[in-house]
Amino acid sequence: MKITAQEEYGIRLLLQIASSPNSDGITIPQLSEQEGLSPHYVAKICRNLRLAGFIKSTRGKEGGYLLAHPAEQISLNQVLTILGGKLYTAEFCQNHSGLMKNCSHSCGCEVQSIWQQVQRAVDDVLDRFTLQDLIESENNNRSRTGVITRNSRTKKFMPEAASK
Repeated sequence: MKITAQEEYGIRLLLQIASSPNSDGITIPQLSEQEGLSPHYVAKICRNLRLAGFIKSTRGKEGGYLLAHPAEQISLNQVLTILGGKLYTAEFCQNHSGLMKNCSHSCGCEVQSIWQQVQRAVDDVLDRFTLQDLIESENNNRSRTGVITRNSRTKKFMPEAASK
C-alpha cells in the first residue's frame, strides 16, 4: 500500500487547520507557506476536503478554513479513503480482467479473498487513529524534542532563552 502525496498532504493540511489559533480559520496562502506547497495544490486538496465535509470555509478578509467536525471525530481511514480511495474494492477484479468480459477467476478466487482481508485489516488499523491522535502525538514529539516548526522553518527551542 502506497500513500499518495495528496493523501499525505491532505492529512498535513488538516493538522495545520486543526492547530490554527485563528478562530476565523487559516488561509490557503498560510497553509501553502507552512507546508511548502503551491497555493494551487493546497486549494485543490482543500476543495476535496471541503466537499467531503472535513473542513468548512469562512469568507471575508479574515476568512479561511476550519475543521467542520471535532478532530477526534475524523478518522485517518475516512481522510485517506476520500483523497485516495480504498486499497481494494469489489470493482477491482472487474477492472483487471484482461481481454475477457468477466474475470476468469471470479468463482472462488483466493487472491480476491486475500485482498479483502488486507483491506479489512488496513481499515481496522486506520479507523483506530483520529486527527486528534496525530495532533497529540505531534505536540508530545515537539515538547519532548524541543523542536518547533513554523512557516516551513525548523528552530531548536532553547528553554533557558525563553525564560529570560
